[in-house]
Amino acid sequence: MAFGESRPFERFLDPLLSEALGVEGVWDEGTATNVIDHFLLQYRLPDGKTVADRFVARRTALTDTDRRMILAWRDPVEGLFEVRSKHDDSLLLLNLLDDLEYRAYTNAGRTALRAVRKGGFLSARLVALAPVPDVWLFSGTMSSYPRTAAPEIGAAALDLATSRPDLVFRNPRKVEQGWHSMREDRAAFAEFFGSDELILTPEEAEDSLNAYYRHRQHDAANPSLFTLAPELAQAGTVGVIYDQVEGLNFYADYGSLRDLFANPGLPGRKHHQDLLRTYLREESITPLPVRRLAAAHPETVDTVFQKLLRQPDFTWSEHGDALLRRRKPWYVESEQRPGVSVIGDRLSELLRSRPL
Repeated sequence: MAFGESRPFERFLDPLLSEALGVEGVWDEGTATNVIDHFLLQYRLPDGKTVADRFVARRTALTDTDRRMILAWRDPVEGLFEVRSKHDDSLLLLNLLDDLEYRAYTNAGRTALRAVRKGGFLSARLVALAPVPDVWLFSGTMSSYPRTAAPEIGAAALDLATSRPDLVFRNPRKVEQGWHSMREDRAAFAEFFGSDELILTPEEAEDSLNAYYRHRQHDAANPSLFTLAPELAQAGTVGVIYDQVEGLNFYADYGSLRDLFANPGLPGRKHHQDLLRTYLREESITPLPVRRLAAAHPETVDTVFQKLLRQPDFTWSEHGDALLRRRKPWYVESEQRPGVSVIGDRLSELLRSRPL
């Protein structure tokens, strides 16, 4: 901690702490602790290294065991846990997100676990005590909840599983289940709509997706389940693509982008070209929509990019992959995961027991 809070790292850590300030301009101790914990172990510095990487590189006197342990901390387990059993100095926890059990210890002494009860719940981060297998240590702050909080914990775990599928896919079995579930859903989507790609108005997109979900649930009386994000709801058109690898994704003004590829000489095409630049620039957009349009318009794709890049020798077949790798290196380096989260049996039980 002293190393990560030292002067060389202030310009990276201070803005993160400022973002964590409460409404009264003061730090909540638990929030600040977790910000620092994440910064030390996971925050990527400009060279791609973490503070933990820098620490190990500078501390040449570390033993091999200590070096392995610190580097293992770069991959903490974040989750909502159910307390399965309690021992003097450790807890056996079930992570409701990845459906795996963890034996966790604390370096704060037995008093830190005194208020924790079997059957209760914890919000916590765990780091591996490598090289000892299957042993974990609490890192950052830990919040404890009674057994009676099960409905709220279940709802919170479902929200996390949906918004952070990476937390679910620590479990290899959930990865395979996710791929299987997504393949089934994509096939049903394509059968329902006649295609895995749609271009609709925002209103049509919401109505169509809700009709699809009602069809999948065999419940025509089910209320609206799907609402577009505000930036999509304000777009002229919405592209809906259910890809076999990336899953179901939505793209603002995708219709305008398709028009550019269909007619590179489109009058007033500057707006359309600016939109393509946005698609190439934004980290939230994978190469998928650009690849789709390039494949659908092989006769015009070269002209589109020659005009956009002002490179008359550009050809998609020769230069397209390099362009996407250069613009979106994070995508090339990331491991593909299913676009569908699969929740575990225990979380399913908690959700079924919620009062209506």
